[in-house]
Amino acid sequence: MARAESQAVALLRVEVAYSPAPRQVDVVVVELPEGATVLHALRASRLLERHPEIDLSVQRVGVWGRAVGLAEPLRASDRVEVYRGLRVDPKEARRQRYRSHKQERVRR
Repeated sequence: MARAESQAVALLRVEVAYSPAPRQVDVVVVELPEGATVLHALRASRLLERHPEIDLSVQRVGVWGRAVGLAEPLRASDRVEVYRGLRVDPKEARRQRYRSHKQERVRR
């Protein structure tokens, strides 16, 4: 009996996050057995059910901002992130903001 208790499975506490729109974040904390992968965390979080627009064949996933595959093993306190596609290239968005600010200063 003591031997079975000593072989108890250690659990990892992992955060899973997705931002469906600017300033909206869906974060779930899940507990998984050691050896769990990114895909296990996504399934346990039920994020894919709440956000059917997520397509893992197209969208990238990462751990703490570093892109990884779905089979990547997780460690305690990892943060799994699902990235949505950008609507505008960040450099182009910066140019547009600069132009609009420049036009506002000219009008004043």
